[in-house]
Amino acid sequence: MNENEQIKQHLRTLKLSGIRDYLETRLVEANTNQLSFTEFLNAILLDEIETRKQNKLNRLISLAQIGSEATLENFDFKFSPHFPVAHIKSLTTGEFLNKGENIIFLGPTGTGKTHLAKALCHQVCRQYRSALFKSFFQFFKELKMMDIQGKLDQYLKKLIKVDLLVIDDFAFRKIDATETELFYYIIDQRYQTKSMILTSNRALSDWGSIFPDPITSNAIMDRLAHNAHQIVMKGESYRKKQIPENQNARVQK
Repeated sequence: MNENEQIKQHLRTLKLSGIRDYLETRLVEANTNQLSFTEFLNAILLDEIETRKQNKLNRLISLAQIGSEATLENFDFKFSPHFPVAHIKSLTTGEFLNKGENIIFLGPTGTGKTHLAKALCHQVCRQYRSALFKSFFQFFKELKMMDIQGKLDQYLKKLIKVDLLVIDDFAFRKIDATETELFYYIIDQRYQTKSMILTSNRALSDWGSIFPDPITSNAIMDRLAHNAHQIVMKGESYRKKQIPENQNARVQK
């Protein structure tokens, strides 16, 4: 084993993958540009720092369950003349997280609510904060499953601790008393300290009907909407606009 291979082995043992992966490149660069020892050391340390940052970002995105496609960079802000571009871009700073504020996206199917919710999750991950994206159906299904498996307390701690919790397609169906009790506990623990994003096809005034009694409904709605950015998405479905013209004509018939 030559000297370079020995160094790589040591780097593998020390879990310095950033330095290991770029070592050959940096050695060539150091020789070509006659870098000093300190310049070479600084370069390989920066490689390690950047690798760790990228690994952390990838890990946060994976844990958030948002995929890699739905970002602000590939969202078409021009598809609707009613689009609140300035308001949404102001949220990308993450200041709403510092204040424990919620975001509520309301509007018809296909107007970009889910994409924007995931895109804001991406922005949060890029700030090295944690996010978690769940559909309304998935959210309550997993709560029930964790309860059956005896893991509910641990799962509740995860839902309360995460910096940004997203529930997509909120108010999709009515929920029972047990589900309501768990949901109230989660939002009460997060209230004004941790942020949530909710998307829904239903108007905010309709949300109360999914809960089993008006007292609990009022308590939940007060905590969800009190400090929330309410963004109403208007316009025709973006997915409908993507249908080829001849196919769109058949759909409209």
